[in-house]
Order: sequence, then structure tokens, then C-alpha cells
Amino acid sequence: MSSVEKRIGFALLVAVIYLGNAASCIAEPLDHSHSTRPPARSLSRDRLEWPALSDVKRTLLLRDYNTRIVAIGTTMLGAAAGIVGVFMLLRKRSLIGDVVSHSTWPGIAIAFLVMERIKTDGGKWLPGLLVGALLAGVAGILCTKLILRYTRIKEDAALAIVLSVFFGAGMSLFKAVQYIPSGSQAGLNHFILGKTASMVSADVWIIGEASLAILIVIGLLFKEFSLLSFDDKFASSQGWPVFRLDLSLMLLVAGVTVIGLQSVGLLLVVAMLITPAAAARFWSDRLGRTTAIAACLGGSGAFCGVLLSAMFPRLAAGPVIVLTGALFFIISLFLGVRRGVIVRIVTHRRLKTAVGRQHILRALFEYLEPHCDPAAPMSSQLVNHIVSANELLPMRSWTLKRLRHLLRTAEKSNFIAVVREGGYRMTNRGAELAHRVVRNHRLWELYLIEHADIAPSHVDRDADDIEHLLAADIVESLERLLSERYPHMTVPPSPHAIDSAPGSTIRQSTS
Repeated sequence: MSSVEKRIGFALLVAVIYLGNAASCIAEPLDHSHSTRPPARSLSRDRLEWPALSDVKRTLLLRDYNTRIVAIGTTMLGAAAGIVGVFMLLRKRSLIGDVVSHSTWPGIAIAFLVMERIKTDGGKWLPGLLVGALLAGVAGILCTKLILRYTRIKEDAALAIVLSVFFGAGMSLFKAVQYIPSGSQAGLNHFILGKTASMVSADVWIIGEASLAILIVIGLLFKEFSLLSFDDKFASSQGWPVFRLDLSLMLLVAGVTVIGLQSVGLLLVVAMLITPAAAARFWSDRLGRTTAIAACLGGSGAFCGVLLSAMFPRLAAGPVIVLTGALFFIISLFLGVRRGVIVRIVTHRRLKTAVGRQHILRALFEYLEPHCDPAAPMSSQLVNHIVSANELLPMRSWTLKRLRHLLRTAEKSNFIAVVREGGYRMTNRGAELAHRVVRNHRLWELYLIEHADIAPSHVDRDADDIEHLLAADIVESLERLLSERYPHMTVPPSPHAIDSAPGSTIRQSTS
């Protein structure tokens, strides 16, 4: 187990212990009869005020019953959404969650109408509404799959059609719901933007059971979903039921979407699916580790969003949860160890510096090569000559400023040394690296000439594009080709006519 996996496991353990202690207090709220309550605030005060230290402490310790309920429920939802979102992201189906969420709107209205007719206490029974939303979301998925399978419409157009039709049907049904005389539809609009603060312990149990079921299915079908996400055509050729697996994954998306309606609403639930998964991609390239990181980011974003909403009561919890997840995404975007912006900039600069050093050393080698004895070791001869910047300038299409910058970079790395005569001399370390760089370059040129039918006059640019990425096994195969073609040489001859600059002289080092 690597150190990163150990840190992820430790973070998960701490989160489970923390939430476990809070979950033990779900059934009964803590007794604060002797605690001092803050004075009541006027309803006319609508400014966003900073919380007192006592409020912050009470929120972080989850002393409030409602805060515990909401934090536990949304954390489980965020973890489940992050795991499912990884496969959706890899399948390039990010907007499926948006389609499912909008498709649930008519299902909620139909479920309300049905329960309003068969129940005497109104039609706002949450499990019934969620079942209706789930059925409508599945219907939206099936409509999308059928359009893609039996028509020539592209996927983006199919998603847009299903989303708009279902959402329009939902708006029409809710308009009709307003005029029914037997009950009230008040509170159903909270499914659009969510109503996290109204969650009760029964809602948490529903979210927990649904999240556990989703995690079990993901664990049982992890290998199949992995194959489906990376290469569905290969999976189909091997006999895997690709259509049924894809449909199962869509059903998991529908499940996450439905249980997320109560917390963040149908308009924002897609953010809980995609944002943690996209953020996790900046931290790892392995699917298992990415899934675990997405679960941590999704759960942490939901948990922190709830705490911020509890500290600032005038901030709605659903949008704050989404914004917290977006903040984690921005942090991952810049600080991710795999694809983060900072890592990419540092890696690019290091690669550019290394390539520049190799090019300047290769230019020195090629300039000095005609004046060295091929029978003697090249590395020992290269250190005995001094070359000026003006003599190197015609070797490449460098400007004098660029050439001096490369020379300074090579000098800082101890590959060349500046001598008193105003020239440069390669060190032993630089001569060994120059010998190796030129050898790899010539080997790759030999391969391109022999096997890729590239003319010698054009082979240098193609070799420049790839020579810095040569793997050890490729170099080994090229060395075998060198020993067969030029058994008496350690560096293949250049396929180009390399002449020293007119009028140039090579000075022997006196040091």
C-alpha cells in the first residue's frame, strides 16, 4: 500500500469516527436547557453577519440536532455522488445527471397527484415523492437510450430533447397542481433548489440506505464498470452485456439524483455528481484511488457546506454545498499532484530546461566531432577544446540571446565551464551526457531512415520531436541495429553533412 493510499484511508477513518459520534446522537437531540441561548434577532435585519466564537464552536462540534442530521445525510450523499460521478466522467456522460434531475420534475407532480387522491393526509409523503421522481428519471434515461439506439440523432441533441420535454411536462403538471381543491402543493417547489435545513432523521435514513445500496452495487460491479468506462467496444467484443451495464450505471445516477433532490435540488444535483469526480482526476491516474478521492471530496464538500450554512443562517445550504465543492475543484485544479496547473507548469519548465541543455550539448558535440580522432574515446577529447558563442550560433536557428541563456543554464548544471578566453569548455559530466544524447539521436535517425523510409535530409526534425522520450527498451533495440550496421562504432555517423562554420577555429584548452 502506497503512502497516498494510507493517507486516504486515514482520512476516511477519521471521517467515519467523526460522523459516527454524531450519528449516535441522531435519535435524541442533546439537552441544552442550561445553556445560554443567543438573543433573538430581528427579522428586519438582512445583513450577513459573522458568527460569534461560541456559534462556531457549537457548529464544529455538531451540538445542534438539526446540524447533525443535515451534515450526516449530505455527507453520505456527497460520497455516493462522487463515486458514481467518476464513472460518468470517464464515460463522457456528465450531462446525464442533468437530464435525470430535470426528468424527475413531472414524476414528483404525478406522485403528488396520485397520493393526494388515495391518501387522506395529503400527497407530500417524501418516500412516495421520491419513488415518483425515480420512475420519471428512469423514464428519461430510457427515452434517451431509445433515441440514440433507433435514430441518427447525436447524443447532445437527444439529451437536450429529453431534458426540455420532461421539464416542460413537469412545469405544466405543477401548474395544474395549483388548482386542485383537495390539498396544497406548498413545499414541492423546494425540490427545485433543495431544502436542506428541513431534513429530518427519516430523510437521513433514506439517504443512508440508498447510498449504501449504491456503494454495494459499485463494489460488486467495479471491474465491469471500469471496463465499460475505458473501452466499451472491447467489452462488447469480449461478450460483456454493455447495454445492460450502461443502463445499470444510469440507474445509479438516477438513484443519486433522486436522493439529492431533498438537499441541493434538481438544478444543482448534477454538480455533486461531476465536480468531485473532476477534482479527483487532478490527484491520481489510478481508477481505484481516483474513486476514493472523489468520495472524500464529495463528502467533505457537502459536510463543509453544511457547516458554513449553519454558521451563516442566511445562506441556503444547497447552493453553499455546491460552491464548497467548486472551491475544492479550484484547489485541485491548481495543487493536484498529477494534472494540477502548478505541477504542469513546473514539469513543463523542467522538461524545457532539460531539452535545452541537451540541444546545446549536442551542438557542441557536432561542432567538435569533425576535429576529434574517431579512434579515441570522444568524451575525453571533448573536454580539451574551447568554443565561443559566436562559433556555436550557426549550428542552430538560435538567436544570440537564446544561445547565451542555454549556455548559462548548462553552466549552472555543471555541464560546461566558462574559461578566461571568453569561450566555453565541456566538463567531464557534460561530455558524457553529450555523448549519450548524440548517440540516442543518431540511433533514432538510423531507425527512421531504415524502417520509416524518411529521407536523410528530413530525418533530423522528426528525431528532434521524439528523441527525448526514448524508452530503455527502444534504445536497446536500436543498439542492436547499430552493432549490426556499424560494429566498429559507438556513435552512428551523422546522415547530414556537418561542416564547421567558415573561418572558425577550435582552441585547445590550456587548463
